[in-house]
Amino acid sequence: MSDELWTDVGAAEDLATRAVQEVTVGRTKIALTCKDGVFGAISGVCNHVGGPLGKGALDGDYVVCPWHYWKFHCRTGVGEPGYEADRVPAHDVKVDAGRVLVKNTASSTRAKAPHTPHPLARPVQREAGPIRILGISTTSMTDGHPRYSTSDALLEHALKCAAAEDACETRLVRLRDLSFRACEGFYSKAARACTWPCSITQMDADDQMDRIYEGVVHWADAVLVATPIRWGGASSLYCKMAERMNCIQNQETIANKHLLRNKVAGFIITGGQDNVQAVAGQMLGFFAELGLQFPQFPYIAHSRGWSAEDMENNERHVQESTALHDGAAALADRCAVMARGLVEATEGKSALVRGGRKGMRLDA
Repeated sequence: MSDELWTDVGAAEDLATRAVQEVTVGRTKIALTCKDGVFGAISGVCNHVGGPLGKGALDGDYVVCPWHYWKFHCRTGVGEPGYEADRVPAHDVKVDAGRVLVKNTASSTRAKAPHTPHPLARPVQREAGPIRILGISTTSMTDGHPRYSTSDALLEHALKCAAAEDACETRLVRLRDLSFRACEGFYSKAARACTWPCSITQMDADDQMDRIYEGVVHWADAVLVATPIRWGGASSLYCKMAERMNCIQNQETIANKHLLRNKVAGFIITGGQDNVQAVAGQMLGFFAELGLQFPQFPYIAHSRGWSAEDMENNERHVQESTALHDGAAALADRCAVMARGLVEATEGKSALVRGGRKGMRLDA
């Protein structure tokens, strides 16, 4: 057989020391495997979003993609049981005089089974109706032992006023009621490894971060986020949520895809310790990167300073403070007014464009 049909990828003794490794045949990336002394070779490009199979791991007879854990048989390239219709090309391999040779041309073809798009992947289009405000509470709570939360209470008051005084439709989501995984750092592996919807959401039907994605991206015109101050920062649940929401911002930089347009955000921040400006600054910066806009005075906050460790008095102060409750209501009102203006301006522009196009067709 002509040597031109095969590529020498290295010494068998050296290559046998690793279960999976990436080699190159011409310009083609190959995932070379060695299991029980037998070599296999499949395409190094995963069917999902192009992850590097040659940098993955071996699970039994299957190469596991390091990006999102799709699996392909190490010698045939066929997908794992239940996903056989997904396969990557396989290449013949032989050992000759202690050298591993991989055939240049694949012995099988790539096949991608049709996958139903995730519901979150639908086009973002505002449905007709009143201004919609989503409240997100990030306060932790022990199941079965509820306690008073200052940030929760002010958020509930703000949503109640938005519904009563601004005729808004409102929803309240408490992160503590959701079960969702922490960000697993796919973006750290490669920019394209961070997908929309989030790869975890696509893989795990039980992950409830989809409630936040659905609310923020597809439903809400305005978002009110409430957090306590914990050791000078936002709550741990807020940080966990923000890490998962980074997939929204990444679409801007990776795919030039704008998921959030003409949406407004405001914040409620309370705590026994100070550092309000730093917490607010992080939240403003993060949500600005997601594409949201802010009304004048975009947050209300309350803190009694670093030495105020008498939390029961802190709670009482918030409960009895007319100023804080009025401030929460005013924040909701500012967000609603700004969101209404953005929606009306967008709908008016769309109507103008449709009318112009219609006129052009008539003139033609």
